[in-house]
Amino acid sequence: MLQFGRFVVARNEQSSRAILNQYYRWLSASAQSKPKERSAPAATVNTSFMANLFRGEIEPLQVFPYPDSIKPEQKEMIGSLIDPVTRFFDGYDPVKAEKNGGPDEATFQSMWEMGLMGMQAPEEYGGLALPNTGYARMGELVGARDLGLAVVFGAHQSIGWKGVLLYGTEEQKTKYLPKVVTGGTIAAFCLTEPSSGSDAGSIRSRAVKSADGSHYVLNGSKIWISGGGLADLLTVFAQTEITDPKTGQKRDKVTAFIVERAFGGVTSGPPEDKMGIKCSNTAEVYFEDVRIPAENVLGGEGNGFKVAMNILNNGRFGMSGTLAGTMAHCIQKAAEHATTRVQFGQKIENFGNVQEKLARMAMHQYVSQSMGYMISGNMDAGHTDYHLEAAISKVFASEAAWYVCDEAIQILGGNGFMTSSGLEKFLRDIRIYRIFEGANDILRLFVTLTGIQYAGSHLKELQRAFKNPTANLGLIFKEGSRRAVRSIGYGGTDLSSFVADPLKESAALCADSIDRFSKTIEALLIKHGKGIVDQQFLLIRLADSAIDIYAMSCVLSRATKALRENHPSAEHEVLMAKAWCVEANDRVRINVRRASNGVFLKNYDTMSAIAKNICSRQGVVQSNPVRIV
Repeated sequence: MLQFGRFVVARNEQSSRAILNQYYRWLSASAQSKPKERSAPAATVNTSFMANLFRGEIEPLQVFPYPDSIKPEQKEMIGSLIDPVTRFFDGYDPVKAEKNGGPDEATFQSMWEMGLMGMQAPEEYGGLALPNTGYARMGELVGARDLGLAVVFGAHQSIGWKGVLLYGTEEQKTKYLPKVVTGGTIAAFCLTEPSSGSDAGSIRSRAVKSADGSHYVLNGSKIWISGGGLADLLTVFAQTEITDPKTGQKRDKVTAFIVERAFGGVTSGPPEDKMGIKCSNTAEVYFEDVRIPAENVLGGEGNGFKVAMNILNNGRFGMSGTLAGTMAHCIQKAAEHATTRVQFGQKIENFGNVQEKLARMAMHQYVSQSMGYMISGNMDAGHTDYHLEAAISKVFASEAAWYVCDEAIQILGGNGFMTSSGLEKFLRDIRIYRIFEGANDILRLFVTLTGIQYAGSHLKELQRAFKNPTANLGLIFKEGSRRAVRSIGYGGTDLSSFVADPLKESAALCADSIDRFSKTIEALLIKHGKGIVDQQFLLIRLADSAIDIYAMSCVLSRATKALRENHPSAEHEVLMAKAWCVEANDRVRINVRRASNGVFLKNYDTMSAIAKNICSRQGVVQSNPVRIV
């Protein structure tokens, strides 16, 4: 299990069903508890593009057209920050910060003074009141320079004090937000424990309420907490005994607390020695008989689970922006080398293999950036059904950044392997992004199972309709017609009205992927029913298909916007969108086939058997080919 103050990784001993049930709980918690700072649209229908895709329907609201939700004055504010932040980084040394285990006091002071530690806090508390799009843009600038520092930024405000902003009472906000926004107080998010990984509900830290109800006494510990050794304000999650108002029965439920180190009894372990993000302090945090005033309960007693999940859901989109900045830096390094390095009598930029690498690197950066700003724009517009898309963006961006940085090192050759290039540090720092804030393996299951759950509810609705066909002729006829035309290869999804003319062929590829994906989802649901939760080999292929489809949709929408608004880079964006859709459609076809073809299904059983043999031996099973008698 691994959190680094942000999220969790599945423990190997947990069953797949337990993990998946946990994600259902997270989805339910998110749906039941909307953050206070968000104003949801009046409609009660699910407007998530991806959720509707799982049931074979297109809901374009959050994809077409590409969002532009922030006000002119907000754009002006974001623009005014770019130069000072850039100048700040001109004097910042990421290598020095890594060697010292964190930014020096002067760096921290500059960050406080520029408002970078309170970017989304309201102005009345000293913050910059940036929209989500502004936060993503600032994250991009930071990600281009130092991912370790990006974690310092994110752990403090994206999750550290975000709970106070989203769920705090007016008294809590007034008391604590000025301290963490401009007052020099570091905040941290304390969820993961030695005994609880993805099953966050099994945490053992316990807060016992006093007899008079005036305070709680907290005991327990947390591990891998970003900023844990520095933070004086902590959002802590612990078990509390709750009495059910309906039944009168007592049971344990997680409660969130605002904990000050000054309360006493809060200590930290030494900084962890990590592969990367060494600039970010990571430490264990211990709580021994910590007295927490009752007024420091955050989000209501027993609602800690909802608080934690919404904090994480609310901030996950920022990783796409941050890592898009990292990828842009890597691409710049690779392009500079390719245009100056001469081998075999010509610059290596003329070699086809180098051109292919640069093109793929650019496309991965373009997709990640497109996803990040698509989601932040929708959040700024007040949409709340973005959890699947945010999870997809995190998975894609973290893997894309690793790919792009690795390829940049390959283009630079030996120079890339040297610390002087700076790329090896980026590679070490990038690796954690595939683990924290939701391990990519688990998030893939979350995406697929959440979507399947939504699709399954549609099939149940159809089954109920057939029990009373006279009263439900409209629904039955609509569904029957849709399936009939799809079964003979006609009809299906049409995205042509959403894209510019040069992208219509690419839109057809995306539509083809959607139809193949939807038919496969339906077939697997009918075949496996509830047992689909145990078919992880299939679920992963479906998740990868969903990721590719969302990526295609985002770049088609963004490139169309660029064309229609005559952006200087429009033609280049069209090239990237076209190339991406060709290859993404091919991957969807492959993954769909692997989810339904008997040869692959049998091979998954073979791989399962191999894995069981390895686990039973706790390592490699076969003997060495050199047999010593």
